[in-house]
Amino acid sequence: MSDVTATDITASTAAELSRALQSGEVGSVEVTQAYLDRIAAQDGTIGAYLHVDADAALAAAGAVDAARARGEELGPLAGVPLALKDVVVTEGVPTTSGSKILAGWRPPYDATLAARLKAAGTVLLGKTNMDEFAMGSSTENSAYQVTRNPWDTDRIPGGSSGGSSAAVAAGLAPWAIGTDTGGSIRQPAAVTGLVGHKPTYGSVSRYGLIAFSSSLDQAGPMTRTVLDAALLHEAIAGHDPLDSTSIDSPVPVLAEAARRGAGGDLSGLKVGVVTELGGEGHADGYDPGVLARFAETVALLESLGAEVRQVSCPAFDLALPAYYLIAPSEASSNLARFDGVRYGVRVGDDGGRDLDEVMALTREQGFGPEVKRRIILGTYALSSGYYEAYYGQAQKVRTLITRDFTTAWDDVDVLVSPTSPTVAWSIGARVDDPVAMYAADLCTLPASLAGVPAISVPCGLSDGLPVGFQVMAPALADDRCYRVAAALEAAQDAARGHTFLAGMENPHS
Repeated sequence: MSDVTATDITASTAAELSRALQSGEVGSVEVTQAYLDRIAAQDGTIGAYLHVDADAALAAAGAVDAARARGEELGPLAGVPLALKDVVVTEGVPTTSGSKILAGWRPPYDATLAARLKAAGTVLLGKTNMDEFAMGSSTENSAYQVTRNPWDTDRIPGGSSGGSSAAVAAGLAPWAIGTDTGGSIRQPAAVTGLVGHKPTYGSVSRYGLIAFSSSLDQAGPMTRTVLDAALLHEAIAGHDPLDSTSIDSPVPVLAEAARRGAGGDLSGLKVGVVTELGGEGHADGYDPGVLARFAETVALLESLGAEVRQVSCPAFDLALPAYYLIAPSEASSNLARFDGVRYGVRVGDDGGRDLDEVMALTREQGFGPEVKRRIILGTYALSSGYYEAYYGQAQKVRTLITRDFTTAWDDVDVLVSPTSPTVAWSIGARVDDPVAMYAADLCTLPASLAGVPAISVPCGLSDGLPVGFQVMAPALADDRCYRVAAALEAAQDAARGHTFLAGMENPHS
């Protein structure tokens, strides 16, 4: 038995746990048990997890310890616990996508990223709460429970990956997988003081992710440090023949980019501050504290040797309406498969109703109000006579946004903005105002629509709550995101076991 206490374990980064496990300082069972104990003690308040199977987690950890004791060659992630957003299909483990319509469903297969993490020897702690079918920015749209922000349990943890962000921020997992359709990794990472990266679209397999919007959905890491995010990203990335949108190209060397960036030298890097995303003259809708932290971080980039300039991307102003036509349109098609016939919940099948009635009753009771709202909106946008006026126009705007990025890359290496216009708001404050809820995605949507990588890194506090700084790079240049984010993290004296920067402390340490 090592002298490392349970508190030491749950305050460690994933990279630190990896080193301790490889050196034999601790065993995976010990590490896993420390997290399970913390989950049992605190998740009743936080509500990060929908499903935890302690026996299965300890069994997996025991298998890693036994393999290590036999002298088997194990990968660097072997034995490190992990949480998965409940949109990731996992064989034999309940997977609901935060919806009643999938209550009790145990998939017969693993998503590609789940299979890769299993092969790497990671230990699954559980499945985390989320907005139903990833539709939301606060995790209040879950059919099961409301997740709370560990920094202030009266506030939201972001969404739709709020269960994953809350789990990592509260020390209930060393790291977690989220998914990002319009900002659902970066926005919750920002409001809970974490690092969250949306990879280049197609660079991480979507096979086995329950689809919301197929041309936008992308899984990625949510962690305490930039290095942790890079290590987890490398483990799940790579071409997958099971995913028709998967990019057949080598995985960039991300961890090395993070280590190099931690040296703090950004000489020669050209940084563009996006005028339309909180840049000069665009303060409407942004918290003053968010803009202040953003300006300070831009100045910090200059002090590290970067050349900073203002960049205008006019089509970015149209990202919000374009996204909320494209994503619901794709959702209306994807969610047609949930009909109560093949799997999931079935309502009204008493022998006296025909199939259409059973399907209607199942969808009425199985889907929540936000999912219904988006299905109706998407179906309308795709309907005869309106397709070109709405969905077609939105796709043209998407092309303009991509062109703005392409033009920007001629002059700068990365673009930056606040991650979210505001800090975490109070639970219930935007539930009855979907437009205000959608505005939380204002800064994250352009990168999603263009398919380029983007990372959120903590950059301080506003009114005692975390603020995120977003770095965007060209497609397949994810390593640039990690280099810049790591430089900022190091410069702001991150670490001491967590990524909470100068003046930021783990709210549940």
